[in-house]
Amino acid sequence: MNSTIQIARPEDAQEIYNLLQRAYAALSDLNVNFTLTRASVDVVQQAIQEETVLVLRQQGQAIATVTVRLPQENHPAELPALPFIHWFAVAPEYKRQGFGDQILSWAESTLLADKLKAPAVYLATAIKHPWLTQLYQKRGYRPFHRRVNPPGEELIYLKKDLLPSSCCSFSTLQFHSA
Repeated sequence: MNSTIQIARPEDAQEIYNLLQRAYAALSDLNVNFTLTRASVDVVQQAIQEETVLVLRQQGQAIATVTVRLPQENHPAELPALPFIHWFAVAPEYKRQGFGDQILSWAESTLLADKLKAPAVYLATAIKHPWLTQLYQKRGYRPFHRRVNPPGEELIYLKKDLLPSSCCSFSTLQFHSA
């Protein structure tokens, strides 16, 4: 079956919110606290308006999503002024079928590297999550920072170079603990 990746529209907010909630529900079993798990559909609506929310659809149904936040003027000084992978999720019934890899690869290569010429991208995940850090490291992400999110979850930040001769290669960043 063919899948398509598109930029989310305002009318997609409820569907993407439901997908995110179903995908992130397993985090409660792991005692992982992300702000999204306590958010309303309005937060997703705002992200669709202010960020780039991608949705992978199969037969019209949203089965994976990733949100890319572009650098903002007021970003924390200890974090790089690079695009940030904000929310990434695959519907539970579609996990381990390659859809997460498909949408994340499209975001990294097509959107960020090819279209926006972003030298690198970064993301964050819970340190205590049992497999996400390793998944991202297998995709070429390397840890560079730690900090605690508003619900009190300790996060690890990981960065991936996208352009081979970028001015902001990983070696120029230092690993910091906050």
